[in-house]
Amino acid sequence: MPKNAVTQVAAATSDEAQLHFARKFQFETDCWDVHEAIERGNPGFVLLDARSHELYGAGHVPGATSLPHRKITEASMRHYPDGTLFVTYCAGPHCNGADRAARRLAELGRPVKVMVGGITGWQDEGFDLATTVSASV
Repeated sequence: MPKNAVTQVAAATSDEAQLHFARKFQFETDCWDVHEAIERGNPGFVLLDARSHELYGAGHVPGATSLPHRKITEASMRHYPDGTLFVTYCAGPHCNGADRAARRLAELGRPVKVMVGGITGWQDEGFDLATTVSASV
C-alpha cells in the first residue's frame, strides 16, 4: 500500500469505528433531520440560533429562537424545563458559535446537540430561511 497522509495512520477497527460514529449522533444532528422534525410539528427540542439578533433577523431557520451564545446564562434558560433538549446552529462550518452555545448549555447542565452545517448547510439542502423576527431570549 502506498504511504501518504491518508494511509500513514491505520483506520480504526470496525468496533472502534462503530462506537465513534454512534457517539457522534449524541453530539450532532444535521439540517435534514432538524427540518423533518420541525415539519412534523412538536420536534422535541428547542432550536437556538447562536448568531447575533441582527443576523437572525436577516435570515434564520424557521422556528428557531434567537439567543446569541454570549447571552446563554442560567437566567436566560430559567423558563425552559430541566431536560429540555437544545439544538444550536450558527452561520456554517466556518463559524464556531454553535459549538460555543452548546458548550455553554452543557456547562449549565442542559442536554444539547449542534446542527452541523448551520445556515450554510440549511440552504445547501434547499430549505428556505425565515426573515420575520420571532421571539428572542
